Amino acid sequence: MSSTPPITQNPDIRFLGRLLGDVIRVYGGEALFRRIEYIRSASVDRARGIVGSHEIDSGLGALTLDDTLAFVRGFMLFSMLANLAEDRQGVAAEPGADVAAALDRLEKEGISRAKVVEMLDQALIVPVLTAHPTEVRRKSMIDHRNKIAELMMLKDIGRIETVDGDLIDQAIYRQIALLWQTRPLRRERLYVADEVETALAYLRDIFLPTLPALYSRWQRALGHRPASFLRPGSWIGGDRDGNPFVTADSLRLALSRAAETVIGYYLRELHELGAELSISTELAEVTWEVEKLAEASGDKSSTRSDEPYRRAITGIYSRLSKTYEKLTGRKPARLPATDAEGGAYEDPAALRADLVEIAHALNRTGAGSLAGNGALGRLIRAVETFGFHLATLDMRQNADVHERVVADLLKVAGVEPDYGALDEPARVALLRSELASKRLLRTPFGTYADETLSELAIVEAAAEAHRRYGPEAITTYLISKAESVSDMLEVNILLKEAGLFVPGDPPTAAIMAVPLFETIGDLERAPEVMTQWFALPEVAAITAARGHQEVMVGYSDSNKDGGYLTSVWSLHEASSALKPVFAKANSAIQLFHGRGGAVGRGGGSSFAAILAQPHGTVQGRIRITEQGEVIAAKYGTRESAAANLEAMASATLLATLEEDALQPKDAKRFFAAMDEISANAFKAYRALVYETDGFRTFFRQMTPIAEIADLKIGSRPASRTRSDRIEDLRAIPWVFSWSQARVMLPGWYGVGHGLKGFKDIGLLREMLEAWPFFQSTLANLEMVLAKSDMDIAERYVALVEDEAMGRDIFGRIRDGWQRTQEALLSVTRQTRLLQKNPSLDQSIRLRLPYIEPLNLLQIELLKRHRAGEDDPRVREGIQLSINAIATALRNSG
Repeated sequence: MSSTPPITQNPDIRFLGRLLGDVIRVYGGEALFRRIEYIRSASVDRARGIVGSHEIDSGLGALTLDDTLAFVRGFMLFSMLANLAEDRQGVAAEPGADVAAALDRLEKEGISRAKVVEMLDQALIVPVLTAHPTEVRRKSMIDHRNKIAELMMLKDIGRIETVDGDLIDQAIYRQIALLWQTRPLRRERLYVADEVETALAYLRDIFLPTLPALYSRWQRALGHRPASFLRPGSWIGGDRDGNPFVTADSLRLALSRAAETVIGYYLRELHELGAELSISTELAEVTWEVEKLAEASGDKSSTRSDEPYRRAITGIYSRLSKTYEKLTGRKPARLPATDAEGGAYEDPAALRADLVEIAHALNRTGAGSLAGNGALGRLIRAVETFGFHLATLDMRQNADVHERVVADLLKVAGVEPDYGALDEPARVALLRSELASKRLLRTPFGTYADETLSELAIVEAAAEAHRRYGPEAITTYLISKAESVSDMLEVNILLKEAGLFVPGDPPTAAIMAVPLFETIGDLERAPEVMTQWFALPEVAAITAARGHQEVMVGYSDSNKDGGYLTSVWSLHEASSALKPVFAKANSAIQLFHGRGGAVGRGGGSSFAAILAQPHGTVQGRIRITEQGEVIAAKYGTRESAAANLEAMASATLLATLEEDALQPKDAKRFFAAMDEISANAFKAYRALVYETDGFRTFFRQMTPIAEIADLKIGSRPASRTRSDRIEDLRAIPWVFSWSQARVMLPGWYGVGHGLKGFKDIGLLREMLEAWPFFQSTLANLEMVLAKSDMDIAERYVALVEDEAMGRDIFGRIRDGWQRTQEALLSVTRQTRLLQKNPSLDQSIRLRLPYIEPLNLLQIELLKRHRAGEDDPRVREGIQLSINAIATALRNSG
């Protein structure tokens, strides 16, 4: 094995760590500071091999419960500040992950800018924010962290004072002191309304200002103004799958608050623009279109009679204020100065048209530099991108719910007494007949189940949203556990009840029914289901009118079902098999990737993941979920948001327009190899997780799954049912629990069995050299292996009541980890993990000394808690340790 290089901290980590130490000394006392510092230095010495793991007192045993809480907070804050420092140093940045670099790369391959622009005119890239509960930090903590990031940027450019006259270093110290005294844990469980507000903060503070600025950059790189191909999406307020707290009222709240946020932003920008456009007719010409807007503004002030641009902006502001009041039911914070003609804007296009008239006038009258760029250009781009809805909201529900609701409707209407007893062909025939009829199923004289009434209220709220905010407010209805054509037709039945599916020749569907294929079996059946779907004439007509159809593929449940390797390979295979199905149907394919933060849930580099998609499946259209701690990591600041959105855009360009990296002869060999490797990995994973007696009990006792379920980090229950079966557990707590215990099992188990069972090591190395999919798969695997720690994990086995069972099952886990590491090192020709990725290696090894004591404390607190100790500090300590470990590991949920 090679020697491990020394850990070198970047200057920001040293600076911020020193300030944190000063804060602890001042606010916690010298004694606490010395105890924490002793534990820290002892752990660092052990991690660096200066002393053996048993040669020095860790110092943990001397901590009182109060000291324990303070210690955990200190280590959590160091990890948070280290994350910030690394983000600033670009540790996570990837070479070539920007649009300018992608354009240069494409140009070298003979692909012109004109070809890129043509593709972008039809493109759609959507990061979709979800409320999946993996963000353990309170928003207040994140806000202080972001303030420190802003202050550090001022320090970068040589400033020593803020604009308010505070010394930069003192201002940073103050923010760290505020962090130290800010309660890290939520006292109450989040409600859907809380999740809506959290998402709105990112959309308002980050996406609204960042995307127009990015489009300006992309326009310069392209030499052409592209369409608004990258827009935000959201599930928050519309995702009902397993969450009984999401209702029609939640949907209305999410949409109303989004409209309030985005139109309020436009009003503020208009106010500033009016102050800026002080152009006088005495010094510049003006077009009659702008004069017309000025005359209609209601602004008769003699002091502005020669300033038509200002008057025109005043009129636009007045009309937009009326729009705000119409859509939100309240008046804007800054009331309009006049009452312009025309009333509220009918839609965003009408607002954009007025703004464009001003831009055209500035361009035609010789002031071209004032037209398309600057505040006016950014505002026009924002209106194009965000409309009156801010982020397109998806609806999602489980197919089992749809089946029950449709069965209830059909029974009460006297159409079919037992829909659930019908086979698939009979269901399809019946549903198609109903969709062709203009008769509605619901009657005011019927009595329906509460579930039916709730689901009908949801689609009625969606129809209302289309009327109020426009069709872009909701475009997609996702179907969890989709397994058949009838699952998709049932959604259209519900949409029809609200007027969102209209029978005819051809029929129309204002919202697209989208299947979510989640398990390994679902992914295998996906091509067959979509073939049958496109074969329906009414579906073919709707798809032709829309031009594309979306399919969502689930990483989380496929991983829990079949393990990491089989999950990613099944996703690749399903995507590949869907491509000819869509081509035959003459439809563009739009894949929606349900990626989470952890590798076990599809995490890892988005740039690499998009490039690793099967050739020809991206087609300029891709949507990707962003959730939990990933949202804060990627979109916590404008700088990090710009880098991540840029990476998503550039990867989509390359994946769409570049030639296939694989030759057909290589693809055949590589795919056959992956089939064999995946089959062996699947067999090993299933044998451990689903076929081992006692494994369910082992998992629930070894990991803090029960304590994680008690965290106030989301409105959604941890399990879909009251069952304790792993099949019924949500993927998020499944992955989160294993990461807390440092096993990271969902990210690697079974891979070693698959790789070691494949005898042609030369072919595996060829695959790594030539195939982006295999490169991405092994890179993510290597990261999660490096973050796991079998020695620490073994300490958690002491929590298992049946000692013999615990030792036996953990022995298999440890052997699997060793087998996976050896196989990976052999394929990658390394002597240790991350040898070829020094920046990530440094990042992980820097954190390990800060995670180990947290794990050891967590184990002790879990023992005390489970033994019945009722001191509230024990429970708080467990929750703080979960928070701190997740912060240090970064992509743990």
